[in-house]
Amino acid sequence: MEGSSRRRAGLGAIAGVLAAGAALGVGQLVAGLTGANGSPVVAVGQLQIDFTPPWLKNFAINEFGSDDKLVLVCGILAVLAIFAAVIGAAATRRLAYGMAGLAVFAIVGLAAAATRPTATFPSLLPTLFATAAAAVVLRILIPLTGPAVTGGAPPVRAARPPRRELDVFDVPDAPDLPGAPDLPGSREPSGSREPSPRSSAAKPVPADGQWAPQRRSFIGASTATVAVAAAGGLAGRLLAERSSVTQARNSLHIPKPKETVPALPAGVNLDVPGISPFITSNNNFYRVDTAIVLPQVAPSSWQLRIHGMVSREITLSFDELLKRPLLEDYVTLCCVSNPVEGPYIGNALWLGTSLASLLREAGIQAGADQLLCTSVDGFTSGTPIQTVMDGRDAMLAIAMNGQPLPVAHGFPARMVVPGLYGYVSATKWVTDIQVTKFSEAYAYWAQRGWSQQAPIKTESRIDVPNGSSQINAGRTAVAGVAWAQHKGIDAVHVRVDSGPWNEATLATVPGIDTWRQWVWEWDATSGSHLIECRATDKTGYTQTAAEAPPEPNGATGYPMIQVSVG
Repeated sequence: MEGSSRRRAGLGAIAGVLAAGAALGVGQLVAGLTGANGSPVVAVGQLQIDFTPPWLKNFAINEFGSDDKLVLVCGILAVLAIFAAVIGAAATRRLAYGMAGLAVFAIVGLAAAATRPTATFPSLLPTLFATAAAAVVLRILIPLTGPAVTGGAPPVRAARPPRRELDVFDVPDAPDLPGAPDLPGSREPSGSREPSPRSSAAKPVPADGQWAPQRRSFIGASTATVAVAAAGGLAGRLLAERSSVTQARNSLHIPKPKETVPALPAGVNLDVPGISPFITSNNNFYRVDTAIVLPQVAPSSWQLRIHGMVSREITLSFDELLKRPLLEDYVTLCCVSNPVEGPYIGNALWLGTSLASLLREAGIQAGADQLLCTSVDGFTSGTPIQTVMDGRDAMLAIAMNGQPLPVAHGFPARMVVPGLYGYVSATKWVTDIQVTKFSEAYAYWAQRGWSQQAPIKTESRIDVPNGSSQINAGRTAVAGVAWAQHKGIDAVHVRVDSGPWNEATLATVPGIDTWRQWVWEWDATSGSHLIECRATDKTGYTQTAAEAPPEPNGATGYPMIQVSVG
C-alpha cells in the first residue's frame, strides 16, 4: 500500500505541473485577447523587479546582462513548477488541499497585476482564467490517479470454498446439539479433521491488482491538457504579435532635421582592432530597463502630456511631434548600473525635438526643479530641469542612427538628456512629463534608495588587450574609450604595474557629449602585467581611484586589466 501511495503522489505531482501549464497557456491566451500587459508570470516578474534591492539588481545585470529578465522569468517558472507539483501531490490526499494551493496562486497573481501602475480590470482577467483552468485540470486528473488511501488495506471478500459433490453416504455436518449421538460418517475423529474452507483466514487481494491507477485515462487526459496549454500559449503569442508595432515602425517616414549635424570629423575611429567603434549600432546598443514585455505603443495612439507646475498644459500627438523643428546630435548614454570596465554604455546619433522648447511653451513656474517623466508601463524618472534648460541638446527623440527608434529603445518616443545617467534622464516610451519638485515627488529608483540627481561621472575603459589570451612581446596598442558627457574628455593616462603614468593619444570628437577613443603604444615585456588607465575631463577633474559600487549614483575606480605577455 505504501508503494501505491507514493506512486499516486507522483502522478499527482505530474497533474499539478500539467495544471500549471494549462494555467500559463490560458493566461497567455486571455492576455492576448484582452490586451493585458502580459500573463500572470509577467505580472509576478514585474512585481519582483519592483522589489529587487539595488545590490541584487546589479548582480543580475552584471551576471546576465540583457538576459537578466529571461533568467528572472525562467526562475519564476521553475518555482511555479515546484509549487504546482507540491499542490498536485497534496491533492491526491484531499482535493481541497490542491484547491487551496491554487487560491494562493490566484492571490499572488491578482496582487501582482492589480498593483501595476497601469492596472485596469482587464489586467486581472489572465490570472482569473488561468486559475480556473488549473482547477478544472486538477478536478479531472486527480481522480484518475487512483483512490485515496487513508488507512490500512481495503476490505476484501474471502474466497468461496470449492463445491464438492456428495455421494449417498455423505451426511452434511450438523450442529452440535446437547445429547445428540454421533452418527456414523457424520464427523471425523476429533483432532484429525481438516479445517473447513469457510473458517480459513481471508487473504486480501494485492492492492496493485484491485486499486491500480487508471493509467490509460490519465495519459489521455494529460495529453489533452498539454495540447490545450500549447494551443492557448501559441494563440496568445500570435494575438500579441498582431498588436505589435513593427509594421507601423517600418512604415514610418522620418522627417529631416531643421539643421543637419555636420559630418563626423576625420579620426573619430582609431585604427585599433577590438576598440569600441565611435557609433554603437542599434543591435549592439545596451538595454537596461524594468520591462519584461516590451510595450507596443502605436504612433497613432501615442500622446505626451506636459503638466504640473506650468502656466499652460500641453498635450502633444505623434503627428504634431513630427511637425515640430527637429534637431540631431551624437550623444553617449550610460546606465548607472554600469560597473567599472562595464558594457552598459553606447554612443548613437539621435533625432528629436528640443525638450527645452516644449517646456518654454508650457511655461515653467517658479520653484519647479524636476521633470517627473513617466513611461507607458508606469516607470518614472526624475530629471533636473536646470540640466534640460542649460543649452545642451536634451530632446524628445524619435530616431536612432538614422532609423525610427527600435521598440526596445523606446519607440515611438523617448527622452535623451546628455550628461545624466539613464535612470534620471532616458525614459523610454515616455507619455507623461510632470513639472514638479524633487522634494515632492520621488521617481522609481529614487524610491529604492538611488540618488535623485545623478550626473555621469568621468570614467574610462580598456578595450584592448582584453586579457583573454596571451599577447606577444614588443610594440602593443593599449586602447579604449573615455567619457565625461557634457564636459568632454581632455586626457587619458595609462600605467603598467603601478609605474609612471603615460599620456595616451586621443581620437577626435564632434562635441563634448560623446565618448572618446584613446590609444597608447606599449613596449610589452614578457611576464604578467597589470594595466590601468584614468581619464581627465575638460573641467580639470581626474577620474578617482577610489572604488565604489554603482549604487547610489554610479561606480568609480580605475579600470584595470591583467595581461600575459609571451
